[in-house]
Amino acid sequence: MATVTLAAVAPDSAQERFTGGGTWMAVGGGLGVLGLLVTAVLFFASASDPHGQQMVLASYLTAFVYWLGIAIAATLWQAVFHAAKARWVTVIRRGLEGISAALPLFILLFLPIALQVMGGHGVLFDWVHPPASFSNEQLKLIAHKAPYLNPTFFIIRAVIYFAVWVGVSHSLRKWSLAQDVDGNPQQLEKMRTLGPASLPFLGLTISFAAFDWMMSLDPFWSSTIFGAYYFAGSFLAAMAVLTFVATSAMKPGQFGALLTRHHLHNLGKFILAFTAFWAYIGFSQFMLIWIANLPEEGEWYIARMKGGWQSVSIALVVLHFIVPFFALLSRSLKFRPWALKLVAVWILLIHFVDLHWVIMPAIHLPHFAPHLADLTAFLGVGGVAIAFALWRARGHYTVPVRDPYLLEAVRYTQP
Repeated sequence: MATVTLAAVAPDSAQERFTGGGTWMAVGGGLGVLGLLVTAVLFFASASDPHGQQMVLASYLTAFVYWLGIAIAATLWQAVFHAAKARWVTVIRRGLEGISAALPLFILLFLPIALQVMGGHGVLFDWVHPPASFSNEQLKLIAHKAPYLNPTFFIIRAVIYFAVWVGVSHSLRKWSLAQDVDGNPQQLEKMRTLGPASLPFLGLTISFAAFDWMMSLDPFWSSTIFGAYYFAGSFLAAMAVLTFVATSAMKPGQFGALLTRHHLHNLGKFILAFTAFWAYIGFSQFMLIWIANLPEEGEWYIARMKGGWQSVSIALVVLHFIVPFFALLSRSLKFRPWALKLVAVWILLIHFVDLHWVIMPAIHLPHFAPHLADLTAFLGVGGVAIAFALWRARGHYTVPVRDPYLLEAVRYTQP
């Protein structure tokens, strides 16, 4: 790659403000709106079939937590890098800010879930309106958990989660964009102060959101590692999205042109590390529950070892861990943009399968049976989220052009 000078990344240089993405916005927005509409039609068309409605809502929930987790994890990555005072990431930081810029939209996308909880119908969560099939013991257990698992507190917690996520991501992005204009190094100091301070709150909120929105689908099962499992998968997926965006933008005039093989190598190492971390958390949860041999805990895994779900469980071990892990052990692969992009797409696809495997058996779906709503909800939530993020990115520089460490980041070489 050509040597990059400060002039190549200054505000008055050829590195112009981002005005592209129009096609992606149109296609993403169009597919998103269409996908959401079709999902809504599928839901209301199943009015006479409560389990059918439950499947559609579960498909929507899967898509929602998939895309939302990526946006939250992008904010977490920013906070981690600011806490570490990492300089080499300056050249790709705007990509993370762009991913997390979609977070405000998820407040609106959360409404279908919130409305069915507040309506007291219990279509998705059995603890809202326990079915008649529950035994007296099960009803007593739900009553015992009622101080936490009740619609009002459920919504209050969701408001707190979104306030933390949107507040942190908005502040980090606002100060970063402000530095493009005034060049004030104090903006970076504010980011480096908020980053480490926000980490405990970001970590706790994403964990408790996983408890509320996924684990409570089965109100009789619990795992203290479950939040970390969702966090690990989302953290990995966010890095995969960043890698995909960066390798796709390696063209003249785009921020990817500033990346060197050293940047790509680091992105590949992060994907490798969190592939292993996801597997470690998943195995730890399985081992601890299985070795305890408690029926109320083991049933969660037993449901995923029959009716076709066993094949999905094995596929996750092979495709979510073994294949990408051994592929990324190759040093040369991490230097090749096309190969890294392929791995990133692979990770994103299998992450969706992972969340589908987590959620669907919890709604008493005894057999692995993909539903049309799986596709429409995925395209719906993802399409509007991508379009919204691109819309917010337009008019801004694709790199923090006045960050004091930008030139150092562009010249970065691995120690």
